[in-house]
Amino acid sequence: MKPDQIEMPDVKGMTHRMVDVGGVAMHVAEAGSGPPILLLHGWPQHWYAWRRVAPELAGEHRVICPDLRGFGWSDAPPGAYDKATLAQDVIGLLDALELERVDLIAHDWGAWIGFILCLEHPERFAHYLALNIYTPWPDPPSPRAIPVIARLWYQVALATPVLGQALIRRTSFVRRLITAGAVHQAWTDEELEAFTAPLRARARADASVHLYRTFLLRELPRFLGGQFRGRRLTVPTLMLHGTRDLAIDHRALGQWRSHAEEMDVELREDSGHFIAEELPELVVARAKALFEGSRQAETRPVS
Repeated sequence: MKPDQIEMPDVKGMTHRMVDVGGVAMHVAEAGSGPPILLLHGWPQHWYAWRRVAPELAGEHRVICPDLRGFGWSDAPPGAYDKATLAQDVIGLLDALELERVDLIAHDWGAWIGFILCLEHPERFAHYLALNIYTPWPDPPSPRAIPVIARLWYQVALATPVLGQALIRRTSFVRRLITAGAVHQAWTDEELEAFTAPLRARARADASVHLYRTFLLRELPRFLGGQFRGRRLTVPTLMLHGTRDLAIDHRALGQWRSHAEEMDVELREDSGHFIAEELPELVVARAKALFEGSRQAETRPVS
């Protein structure tokens, strides 16, 4: 199954195009005009994850929602799918679109990539709104880390050859991962199908397997070993995190206080992992306040 054989979901006001980024064709959904906002999705989604957020921001901003390499309607070439490469794709996309500096909203793997981008290329990002992801600075090893690591069981399954591809191409499995732990029923059957359909293509299933295998075998050990210990975040950042998240433990977000110059964390008990879909009005409100430089929303720092 090729991406052009999969029906594209429709969001009023959004247009679509393909952009060549170093030989990889990246699909980009866009709307609005004004100061640019880049929105990066996570797994197992694509640009459509922002269907309730992008239109609300498009009244005053140009919103740009790409499909990362291996996702949605972008190319899915063979490779390791290390997050540094995906981050470089994003920089290449900004260059291709002739955007020197943008505001950033990102979720899940997109948010992991977002931290890499803000650490490696702080001059390209004015503000960063991160959604449900660990920060780059893990807590010291302790017995408490065991249940945190145990939450990654599904990643081991997805990274396993043959098994991972079979699970990813199975609609019911992906649907359960999206909806597990949700506080609000935020998806119709049609919306879930929009996310599961592209993953039934073998190339995209392979990309997801490599995404997780590379993380578990190569990236996670470096992360736990303090890969980013000497790096300081200078981009003004707010993290929104739904505490019902079954994958990412809000009690172990990392030692961001000593590594970020201007960062807040707001915990929300009324959301699971996919906060942009469960609480889109909140995400829009926090984005507008952060990007305007006049955050008036009350936040609850991590205790």
